Amino acid sequence: MDVSIIETSSLGDRSYLVSDGAVGVVVDPQRDIDRVLTLAHDRGVRITHVLETHIHNDYVTGGLELARTVGAEYAVPTGDDVGYQRRAVGDGDVIDAGPIQLLVMHTPGHTHHHVSYVLRDTAGTPHAVFTGGSMLFGTTGRTDLLGKAHTRELTHAQYHSVRRLADELPADTKIYPTHGFGSFCAATPASGDSSTVGEQRTTNPALTQDEQSYVDELIAGLSEYPAYYAHMGVINTRGPAPVDLSLPAPVDPDELRRRIEAGEWVVDLRERTAFAAGHLGGTLGFELSDSFVTYLGWLYQWGAPLTLIGENEDQVADARRELVRIGIDDLDGSAIGEIHTLVAGTALRSYRVADFAALTEALREKDIAVLDVRQRNEYDSSHIDGAINIPLHELSDRQGTLPDGEIWVHCASGYRASVAASMIDRPDRTTVLINDDYDNAKDTDITSTT
Repeated sequence: MDVSIIETSSLGDRSYLVSDGAVGVVVDPQRDIDRVLTLAHDRGVRITHVLETHIHNDYVTGGLELARTVGAEYAVPTGDDVGYQRRAVGDGDVIDAGPIQLLVMHTPGHTHHHVSYVLRDTAGTPHAVFTGGSMLFGTTGRTDLLGKAHTRELTHAQYHSVRRLADELPADTKIYPTHGFGSFCAATPASGDSSTVGEQRTTNPALTQDEQSYVDELIAGLSEYPAYYAHMGVINTRGPAPVDLSLPAPVDPDELRRRIEAGEWVVDLRERTAFAAGHLGGTLGFELSDSFVTYLGWLYQWGAPLTLIGENEDQVADARRELVRIGIDDLDGSAIGEIHTLVAGTALRSYRVADFAALTEALREKDIAVLDVRQRNEYDSSHIDGAINIPLHELSDRQGTLPDGEIWVHCASGYRASVAASMIDRPDRTTVLINDDYDNAKDTDITSTT
């Protein structure tokens, strides 16, 4: 048996294609199923089963469409009241895909009905387990996505689920989680790129701590998660529409100008320093990188008109793919080309890009404000003395509290700061983007801890 990993690094998730001979089983596929279909074709396998470990909260599933497209059986945990036909699977059920056998284990915690799938050979020997949002690499799935009223109960359940996996599976059983590669669905950052049950027995907090310590520490450490998560469970429970990866319609210069002047969401996909060097005033800079979809989805006003600006069709197509993964399907168009050609006669705006060394000098020479758009736990760990801390996802509502004059904006690496700089940039303000790693500021005399 072979397990192929399908990475979605922008969301910090993995999907899997299990194959043996000409038979294939897919676990937790993303919305853009063309990647799965291409991989199955290249492997020469027919997908007979599509499995979900849980109703996902961080992306729109491609499971329903994939199963319908290839005529596969679609398995979703029992207990989830979904709006489509599927096989409801619960603890002890077996997915029989000929040479591929998967035992269903109920592993609640990330959600109430969450399951894991144990991959066994024909003799019944476990070789791997697909753990979804249960046992991750050095951590576990977060337990607060269904609301505060369920968090403590689910955290206790998560502890017992991970312990059950460790107790019932051999030490050499490989672990294939869906989350934990940068996803906000992980309770804490995961460690490593692969692992086994045996390794987790010595590194996973659910296996190295007593129950109450694990519960208290996990809950205390939970940070904010993207606002778009509120829509994912609803879409996945109802049943997502078929994916559309076509290019959005072109927008002419006059219409683009109108949308910008109307204050609509017009998003520039270019690299952050290119945006700083010259951009259309009133547009937002969301560099197309692995951070793009998480932060645009977090700040986006759900259902608002959205227009993309890109250097070329490939850039816009890639952004379109990222957006449909979180259910932003209805794009209102795109403008493609050199930025100075998109709206004739309009002067471009720009602002300075600097590093923490330059900030250190500036703080000694003049009166400036520093805006830190990291989350509060990051700020508490270490921050620039006197910095204003407004987490990026709160900035839209709190822009009115910012001082006039010169503002230097930073985060941990530059991405969030670049979005924030584009949001606060205006003719009567001097904005400076700190495009630098915060570690370069920690050893200076301008930082302290709370």
